[in-house]
Amino acid sequence: MPQSTDRRQQHRAPIELRVEYQRLNRFFYDYTKNISMGGTFIKTNKPLEVGTQFLFRLMIPTLPGPLVLRGDVRWILHEGEERVGEGPDGADEPGMGIHFIYEDEKQRAEVEREVEKLMVGSLGPKIYANLHRPRDKKR
Repeated sequence: MPQSTDRRQQHRAPIELRVEYQRLNRFFYDYTKNISMGGTFIKTNKPLEVGTQFLFRLMIPTLPGPLVLRGDVRWILHEGEERVGEGPDGADEPGMGIHFIYEDEKQRAEVEREVEKLMVGSLGPKIYANLHRPRDKKR
């Protein structure tokens, strides 16, 4: 039976940003494949284990310095595997799905503001507005 617990609740935009993080006293430099208000997918051949929490630096070109965030590895995709429910957009690239863990509401607001700017720049204002329009609730 397919599991729906891993369904994303937020829309993603295909945005490539440099990411830096440490693993076993070595620094890794990878790139995101996409980003949403709640997380990102980091392309890497050496993913961290599911459940790992780690600090990473997200390089956003419009900011003077990187955003330093805590993330939680929610899922990984190894070389040659396919992610259930993904389209033919190269979603089978190896890497790890990361959920953002915010320190407080101030950090959440800052990150969401920057992600929104990135998404508008990537998708365009009309598509972004359509994705984030409140949906009518039927009773």
